[in-house]
Amino acid sequence: MYKIKSLPEFSQWLESLDDKLLKGAILGRLRRIELGLKGDVKTVGERVYELRIHLGAGWRVYFTERNGDLIVLLCGGNKRTQTKGIKRAKDLSSAIK
Repeated sequence: MYKIKSLPEFSQWLESLDDKLLKGAILGRLRRIELGLKGDVKTVGERVYELRIHLGAGWRVYFTERNGDLIVLLCGGNKRTQTKGIKRAKDLSSAIK
């Protein structure tokens, strides 16, 4: 089981999404992660992971793990913004103390 925290940048991104179906899919995936079921996740380097949501534009949630039981949500985006999102997630992750 994991505890999930989110950075303000992630919370703002999630709130900015207009698509209720997409928000529901993301929140559902986060609930499953709390239970230890990560699903479709890949590493993008520097202790940052990409949670892939197979809906619409191919949405991504970037996170890092701390202390083996804490998931920190960094930021989000879609396939089109993937390169920029990965760089931003790595920058945010390295700033976490």
